[in-house]
Amino acid sequence: MAKSPAEEIDVDGLTVRVTNPDKIYFPDRGITKRQVVEYYVAVREPLLGVLYERPTHLKRFVDGVTGEFFYQKRVPKGAPDWVETVEVRFPSGRPATEICPTVTAVPAWAANLGTFDFHPWPVRRGEVDQPDELRIDLDPQPGTDFADAVRVAGVLREVLDDAGLAGRPKTSGGRGIHVLVPVRPEWDFVGVRRAVIALAREVCRRIPSEATVDWWKEERGERVFLDYNQAARDRTIASAWSVRGTPRATVSMPLTWDDLPDVDPDDFDVLTAAGVLAERGDLFAGLHDHPGSLETALEWVERDQRDHDLGDLPYPPEYPKMPGEPKRVQPSRSRADTTGKTVD
Repeated sequence: MAKSPAEEIDVDGLTVRVTNPDKIYFPDRGITKRQVVEYYVAVREPLLGVLYERPTHLKRFVDGVTGEFFYQKRVPKGAPDWVETVEVRFPSGRPATEICPTVTAVPAWAANLGTFDFHPWPVRRGEVDQPDELRIDLDPQPGTDFADAVRVAGVLREVLDDAGLAGRPKTSGGRGIHVLVPVRPEWDFVGVRRAVIALAREVCRRIPSEATVDWWKEERGERVFLDYNQAARDRTIASAWSVRGTPRATVSMPLTWDDLPDVDPDDFDVLTAAGVLAERGDLFAGLHDHPGSLETALEWVERDQRDHDLGDLPYPPEYPKMPGEPKRVQPSRSRADTTGKTVD
C-alpha cells in the first residue's frame, strides 16, 4: 500500500507533522495512525497532567500493533526544540537523557513516531531520585481476570486508608488495575519500594487466597499478583490515557473506586475514551493536591521484619544485587521457606 501524504496539525500553537497518516495501526478495527494522533490531541490536557515534567519512556510500535515494539528511553534524534528533556540514571548507574513533557503537543508528536504507551517515571524533573507517586500494579495471573483484580483493589483501598494514604484507580488497558498514590517526595526508590511491599503484604494477609506478592510465577497460583517491582528505579507502568498494544486499541482509563465493579476495561479505547473524558471530566485532576506520608507503611516494613522475619523481596534480574535482597533463584531450583528467603 502506497504511503499517504504527510499532514501538519496545530496543537495549541505548535506544529506537528504526521507522516503516512492512513497507515493502519490496529488492523482488527481499521484504526489508523491519524486516529491515534487525533485521540492524543483530544486527551492532551489530562495526559500532560500525568506526564508533566516526568522522565518518560515511549513504547513504540512503528509497524502497528501486529509488529514488534521497543521502549525508547533516550530522547529520539530530531526531536523538536519544544520537547524538553531531563537526565536520569538507570539502576546500573549509566546516565540517560529522556524526554520530559511540558507542552500538549508532545503526545501527538510521539504518536507520529509510533508511540502507543507513555511510561512516566514516578518523579518530577526537580527531584529525580525521590518519587512523588507510589504505584501499585494489580496483575491477574492465569485463571483470574479483571473481576478478581477489582476484589483485590477493594481490599487495597482499605489497606491504604489504614496507612493514611489515598489512591486513585485506573484500568491497565488489559485485565489489570493500576492504583496511583500521591506521596511527599521525601523517600528514595528503595524506601518507596519497601513501602509498596509492606502494603501489598498486608493485602495478602487479609485475602491470602486471592492476592500474592510471590515474585516467582510458579508460586503465584490463581491469584492476583501485586507487582511491587514496578516501584523499582526505571520500572514504569503505562500512564493514564495511554493507548495499549491490544487488538482493540484499549486505553488505560482513570476511574473512581465506585466505578470498578461495573466497568469492562474493553469499553475504553481509542474510539471511545475521548468521549468519556468529555462527559465525565478528568478523574485524575488534583491527584497531587494532598500527597500522603509513608511513615505508617514504613513502620509496617519494620514490623514485618521484627515480628514475621519478612525482609526484602527479589529485584528484577537485570538489577544489581541490592543490600538485604534474597537470592534470585526460583524455588524449584533452591530450597526456600515461605518468607521468600532462601536457605543455604
